[in-house]
Amino acid sequence: MALKRRQKISPSFSMSSMTDLIFLLLIFFMITSTMVSPNAIKVLLPQGSEQTSAKPMARVIIDKDLNYYGAFGNEDEMPLMIDEVPAFLQECARKEPEMYVALYADESIPYREIVRILNIANENHFKMVLATRRPDKK
Repeated sequence: MALKRRQKISPSFSMSSMTDLIFLLLIFFMITSTMVSPNAIKVLLPQGSEQTSAKPMARVIIDKDLNYYGAFGNEDEMPLMIDEVPAFLQECARKEPEMYVALYADESIPYREIVRILNIANENHFKMVLATRRPDKK
């Protein structure tokens, strides 16, 4: 005795829910891409295993030629001398007291240059974040 289904399954596929999903993803990526602050100065960052969710407000960049740059928020980077870095960070702290300072340092620079910036941040009680590359996925 063979049992038959009374309702047949339709082989057609409704695209209306798929277009809604694609539209929502498009809006999500458009909004999040405007929040990313790109670096105009090319710095080869060391690779890290963890990523932080802290949003840095001020950026200090040290390139491979030991040139210092500073930027606040989405502003463009401006060249700084090492003795101008404390004043620059204090000015940023006046704009945003709860700021984070992100340090973008090329992986080829001497460690003492990173320590100099960390000491400046420590003396002024700034919250510091070291920027790294995302780990390569295997």
